[in-house]
Amino acid sequence: MDEKRDHSMIWGGLVSLREALSTLKPMEQKAAKYILEHPDQVVHLSVQKLAELAGVSVATIVRLSRSLQLKGFQELKIKIAADLAQMTKKTNSYQEIQMDGSTSSLIESISHNNIQSIQDTMSILRTEEVEKAFSIMGKARKICVFGVGASAVIADDFKQKLTRINRWCETAYDFNSMATLGANLTSADVAFGISYSGLTEDIIQGLLVAQKSGATIVSLTKFGSNPVSELADISLFTSSLEQSIRSGAMASRIAQLNVIDILYVGIASQNYEENIVALEKTRNAVIVSKRNH
Repeated sequence: MDEKRDHSMIWGGLVSLREALSTLKPMEQKAAKYILEHPDQVVHLSVQKLAELAGVSVATIVRLSRSLQLKGFQELKIKIAADLAQMTKKTNSYQEIQMDGSTSSLIESISHNNIQSIQDTMSILRTEEVEKAFSIMGKARKICVFGVGASAVIADDFKQKLTRINRWCETAYDFNSMATLGANLTSADVAFGISYSGLTEDIIQGLLVAQKSGATIVSLTKFGSNPVSELADISLFTSSLEQSIRSGAMASRIAQLNVIDILYVGIASQNYEENIVALEKTRNAVIVSKRNH
């Protein structure tokens, strides 16, 4: 990987603030709400002036920036400025899905929301953490992927991809299965917990078992502080800010699958020649099931 490139996207300050809002401490939340309500003003303010206007301390602004995994207020301002520039170029919000609308509007709104979710995820997915995941997963003896409900589909997709390059990968969808797998892991292994909310109790308890066994913990959750990401050695985040329960699990799933694709290609590229051979073997093995035209 290129060591000289930036470790995160230049935009994403407003997305990070909105995503993390509910998990912030009260005074940080107060500052975040002020920033979200006055982004055009904030990019021209000093940290002292912002603290005064928001009714918080300078230390709160600094802590808020760090809660967003940024170095400080200056980095947050740069990201917000980039967000504002992006907003002038495109529609930067999710669209409500109208169940009684036309088919063309349904196609447009769902596609737009999926695209928006991937773009927002790009802005908060930190390159440094992704590269750590490439490295640790690429060297792992075994990767166990934990997912419940909709996240189980994501776990299955990752297993299918890794199996094609001859990597040892197991999946578990409930605590008993997770605990059974986790108890037999070692420091050479990875437990990968996928939970959009980061609150799924089976995932939390399963990762604790894997952690006790010495496995490296990787998480994939929505952005912000949550029990699953706080357990992890490597925390990966997705974004999906749908406002309606009708679109709740859709765009977030697309964002998660996009991260899975990134991980898969990153892992596969580490031993490219060997993995190309494995891919060719699996392709030839299943080709007999394809109907000739």
